[in-house]
Amino acid sequence: MSFKRILITLLCVSILPLAFSCAGKKGDTIKIGALFAVTGPASFLGAPEEKTARMMVEGINAAGGIDGRKLELIVKDTAGSPEKAISFAKQLIEEDKVFAIIGPSTSGETMKIKSICEEGKTILISCAAAEVIVNPVSKYVFKVAQNDSDAAQMICDVMKKKNITGIGLVSSNDGYGAAGKEQMEKVAARNGIKVLISEVYDKKDTDLMGVLTKVKAMNVQAVVNWSIVPAQSIIPKNMKQLNMNMPLFQSSGFGNIKYVKEAGAAGEGIIFPCGRLLIADALSDTHPQKAVLMKYKKDYESKYKEDASTFGGHAYDAILVLTEAIKKAGMDREKARDALENLKGVPGIAGVFNFSEKDHLGLDINAFDMLTVKDGKFVPYEKK
Repeated sequence: MSFKRILITLLCVSILPLAFSCAGKKGDTIKIGALFAVTGPASFLGAPEEKTARMMVEGINAAGGIDGRKLELIVKDTAGSPEKAISFAKQLIEEDKVFAIIGPSTSGETMKIKSICEEGKTILISCAAAEVIVNPVSKYVFKVAQNDSDAAQMICDVMKKKNITGIGLVSSNDGYGAAGKEQMEKVAARNGIKVLISEVYDKKDTDLMGVLTKVKAMNVQAVVNWSIVPAQSIIPKNMKQLNMNMPLFQSSGFGNIKYVKEAGAAGEGIIFPCGRLLIADALSDTHPQKAVLMKYKKDYESKYKEDASTFGGHAYDAILVLTEAIKKAGMDREKARDALENLKGVPGIAGVFNFSEKDHLGLDINAFDMLTVKDGKFVPYEKK
């Protein structure tokens, strides 16, 4: 080897440590990828998530960032498409070199990109609810929306108190609907409640009279609808048209006052499990979530002039737990992953998070309350 080549090699070797040591210096931005269904049929999820994420990042950066580093949020609009989620996830990891990804908005999208994040050793904090996202546990995959299995159990608890033993189950043909259908059938059987009929409808359907006519013919005592699509408002209206006067239970995906307004009088009395954001005013001042919920609600509604929803709250929680982990571990992704896995007692919008090696949700059934619709508003459900 010539002297010139030796000199070049030595220079490169001496420069490399300097390059690596400067890579994470204070002042660098922390790139966070965000996959939200900002447009499309799931925009009622993704739009408030995007707004919340931008609001939080602005607030964190205005306060100096994290240890001197500003957050850089890179939002990709998946429009609720699993195919787009796959493409964007690869782009965020391979081209943008993000530190972590928050989202996607839906369970179907999340399930499609889990393996991509695992292979890319990139932290993923999903905003979707299906338990299968984190069960079984994957090293880099977490979520912040309460489990659909716990929602199903809360519904069954109310049914047992109302002596309901036979139900009709309807669900949308997407990831959330499919996962919820499976959990509801499993949990109902465990609680001695028979699913007399289970019907799946297209998530784009605008009329469900045909489906509900079949359900009515089975003489069910109650109906459960599991979806995160506009059908949540169509179901109660169609039931009213068919004179189906039995109780209607919805999944936690009903947690948006928009659906109540669209359902109108038909929405009165709907029962569903949800986080406490929707009833934050009714919480005791000593409740561990009260201050967080009230501040988020005030900040979001004053900034965007619209009601805060539990869905935007999922984005809040995703950024919250990620930034808490970075504060503890710094810019080493593996150490941040470990720190996230060991976060305890962190109050957020969905509940108080306590992650562990075996639990990448960090919430249990106590993160839910049962709510109902009264006079066009969400109120706590009075257990009888």
